[in-house]
Amino acid sequence: MTEFTQLVEERRSASNFLADTPITKNELNDIFSLVKLGPSAFNLQHTKYITVMEPELKEKIRTAAYGQYKVSSASAVVIVLGDKGAFKQASQIYEGLKMLGIVNKQEYDQMVEDTVSFYESRGREFQRDEAIRNASLSAMLFMLAAKEKGWDTCPMIGFDPKAVRELLNIHDEDEPVLMITIGKEKTESRKPRGYRKPVSEFVTYY
Repeated sequence: MTEFTQLVEERRSASNFLADTPITKNELNDIFSLVKLGPSAFNLQHTKYITVMEPELKEKIRTAAYGQYKVSSASAVVIVLGDKGAFKQASQIYEGLKMLGIVNKQEYDQMVEDTVSFYESRGREFQRDEAIRNASLSAMLFMLAAKEKGWDTCPMIGFDPKAVRELLNIHDEDEPVLMITIGKEKTESRKPRGYRKPVSEFVTYY
């Protein structure tokens, strides 16, 4: 297993990929099996993924991404969604704790009530923010897990979310947060890493 520091240092946002480099569902599932262990508020697991591997559909996604070539050359394109209504599934998610005897029925009922009321009382804007926050956490883990498995990625916000929503029949409750291309980087196209601020410029201690 790659040392974590090396993994972080070697992860780059790939601007181009080696074309005709397939990735299998099994390889992707190995990545997603790690991603599912990531944190989420109240363990609501807000994040959903749509993975596009089919070439013709990938070209339509490229059009929705303003023609960016890396969408075509990537082995797959992953759409990261945040579920704005994730809190509505609290009862199902916590059911396992009750069945295993980790919480009793009273504790279970209280957990569900507290979680649902927390989200409902804060309104739709908060629910959307939470979907984006939690999906972003998950997406970062996806990119690190992919790199650990030998795959390169690039997170993208340069796409038309309305067009992507229509192409993939995405439910209104699911917010398109990021697009991630995944494949094997064409390293000869790599540019030097961009400037990174020193720690003193972005960290404040009290």
